[in-house]
Amino acid sequence: MSAIMLAVSLMPSTVLAEPEQEKLVHVTGARIAGDDDRTRFVLDLDQQLSPVISGLADPYRLIIDLPEVTFDLPADTGRDGRGLIKAWRYGLFAKGKSRIVLDVSEPVAIDKTFVLPAVDDQPARMVIDIVRTSRDGFLKFAQSSSEKPAVKAKPEENGKGDRLAKTDRRDKPLIMLDPGHGGIDTGAIGVAGTLEKAVVLEFSRILRRKLEETGRYTVQMTRDDDTFIPLGNRVEIGHKQQADLFISVHADSVVRGRTLARGATVYTLSDRASDQLAQEIAESENMSDVIAGVQLDDEPADVADILIDLARRETRNFSVFFARSLVSELKSAVRLIHNPHRSAGFRVLKANDVPSVLVELGYLSNSHDEKLLVSDEWRERMADAMVEAVDTFFRPRLAQDRSREDEKVSQ
Repeated sequence: MSAIMLAVSLMPSTVLAEPEQEKLVHVTGARIAGDDDRTRFVLDLDQQLSPVISGLADPYRLIIDLPEVTFDLPADTGRDGRGLIKAWRYGLFAKGKSRIVLDVSEPVAIDKTFVLPAVDDQPARMVIDIVRTSRDGFLKFAQSSSEKPAVKAKPEENGKGDRLAKTDRRDKPLIMLDPGHGGIDTGAIGVAGTLEKAVVLEFSRILRRKLEETGRYTVQMTRDDDTFIPLGNRVEIGHKQQADLFISVHADSVVRGRTLARGATVYTLSDRASDQLAQEIAESENMSDVIAGVQLDDEPADVADILIDLARRETRNFSVFFARSLVSELKSAVRLIHNPHRSAGFRVLKANDVPSVLVELGYLSNSHDEKLLVSDEWRERMADAMVEAVDTFFRPRLAQDRSREDEKVSQ
């Protein structure tokens, strides 16, 4: 061994330490005490932090915004309330931000908020005391507090941009997959405890992989982790990315007809629901923003523009065509509900210029469907059928693109 090599071999190795990631606060316990006049909400924490509290009316809710935290709580935490708090939920609301939403039974006021430091074996505690108040008092609080932390759903743009043609034509069609719910909004909960937000995200990842493997499509997702996205923002993502097809993926639960609602369903947008089940599902899905504590803006007024109206009609026609193709492919692959193509006023399908469908993979309120939704074999089969439907939908365009390529080669 040379002297140089020996010297190098004897030198102490230097390991560059990776920068430590900031440790998230852990919420280790939660409880409610009190009655219908005064109710106390308590969180146990491993570190002190201060909340930002706001209010939303119709329905009455208190919104507790925190830096991103880890919730180490039992799965059924928050389903039962006490006193002025009917129920509550928690989760990731946006990158770096967690949220707790308290559903309150009537107008309330914040009487006291304080954080106690950890003492001996006792964890740090965040305490919020609420008392009854008048509707006017609550509305004033909601108005003043919404100016600080509010994260609002951005409404779909109905301006001139909606009638502009897609001039920057891509080589491949862009498909936008939209896994429903996420973060603080768990969606439906199955008979055995399966969470809708987890099931649809996993399935969407499988579908994305299969679509990309064809080499024919560019695929994006509105969310690829456990993050909440308001409904209006989902629509806007598809619009701004100039998606050629928008597929929203869900696995809902129904209260009525629990034994009858089973199998996949494909929904398209309509002003009037095709049936009672479609109306019930649309109302449930459209509550996503309310569940997550998003400030709801008024729906944008319809624009009196004949070009936008024509674009809207054309988009709905394309949506119906894809829905029928999808139902046709799914028939031979998975179980479908009776009358599998239905329609209702789903907010997430309201882009004027993007053909859109909402697919209910199955119903978590049905134990048979729930088992299928977590089956790898079933999900692969379902995804394969959906890829076939996408191929059918884009076949004319893909054939036209191939013809153009052939012409270029021959010249």
